[in-house]
Amino acid sequence: MTLTVSTMSQGYSKLFFAGQRGGSLASAEAVVPIVMQLVRPRSVIDVGCGVGPWASVFAAQGVATVHGVDGDYVDRDTLLIPPECFRAADLATGIGIDERYDLAVSLEVGEHLPFESSERFVEDLTRLAPVVLFSAAIPWQGGAHHINERWQQEWAALFAARGYVAVDAVRPRVWDHPEVDYWYAQNAVIYTTPEKLDELPELRAAGSDWPLDVVHPKHYHLQNTRGVGLRRWARRLPHEARYSVERRARRVRLRMASR
Repeated sequence: MTLTVSTMSQGYSKLFFAGQRGGSLASAEAVVPIVMQLVRPRSVIDVGCGVGPWASVFAAQGVATVHGVDGDYVDRDTLLIPPECFRAADLATGIGIDERYDLAVSLEVGEHLPFESSERFVEDLTRLAPVVLFSAAIPWQGGAHHINERWQQEWAALFAARGYVAVDAVRPRVWDHPEVDYWYAQNAVIYTTPEKLDELPELRAAGSDWPLDVVHPKHYHLQNTRGVGLRRWARRLPHEARYSVERRARRVRLRMASR
């Protein structure tokens, strides 16, 4: 199925966007100063901006030109950036913006788009800027309307096909930060062209040798806590029902392991 703006909007409630004013904004206030130091952008576009928490922090940090892009379903009255800085687009079919920016940002967006849109989405991001701050949910991370959870190595391969290299300069600096949501600490990687990397010595020096595919302890704990709860619930069932639940769970695990 091809996802359109109308079908995507069904996955996001007002509560979903309201949540961006809390955790996303606090995370942005911790991460953006780091990115500003490493990249020094004068223009930023946030693709999949929601109500614009990240874009608003870049603006507060002194970036002269800040734009946000997301579906037309975003309520303009809830934006944290001026409405004239927001542009509506169907991210699944193409952004359709010709301007060039110093930095493109796309955080926890790719997992909301169809698998077949992944390559086009990365192409759109690299057309927008020579540096991209990118994160997307890993497999089994879970969340609202997650239909394309992938390991970071898979996204890195798509960026590499466009000539962009991964620079893991953000995650080591925010891994244990109390104000940064774990999914940003787990997934946020900078991608850039080798030519631009030569122009940004701070960014080059800040790169780490971490593996791209990592799982944050908070996510690991959350997933295992959920599993413990399910097992406790199953033990309360009659024997035959419990056996049926456990058998189905084993089948699901085997299918997931074989992928």
